[in-house]
Amino acid sequence: MIKSIISLLLLLVSAGLSFKHGWDTLNYKKHPESLKMMNELGISEGMIPFFGVLTILIGTLLLIPKTFFLGNLLNAISIVIIMALAVKAGNFKMVLMEIPFLILPLIMIWLKYPFLKNSI
Repeated sequence: MIKSIISLLLLLVSAGLSFKHGWDTLNYKKHPESLKMMNELGISEGMIPFFGVLTILIGTLLLIPKTFFLGNLLNAISIVIIMALAVKAGNFKMVLMEIPFLILPLIMIWLKYPFLKNSI
């Protein structure tokens, strides 16, 4: 029971972060610091909406029991991509800041979807 509650809390945090980051990414013109950071990582302005939609899709996949694993997998992959781009740009502070966000989907995969007997 405690494992399910922890899994549910992590699910809500992860999905909430995905929706928030996706929305912020889609509204990058209102956040010039976000645009600057993405440009430093080598992400062109044309690719930014793609990443915003992908992040919102990942948040949606996390909430559906049958796509929970896929959502976490895509979340981990996107974080690794961000970390790789940050290493390429020489921004090691960002790499270190992303480590907890990389661990989160891996823990969620281990804990499985909350309150399901046969989760995928």
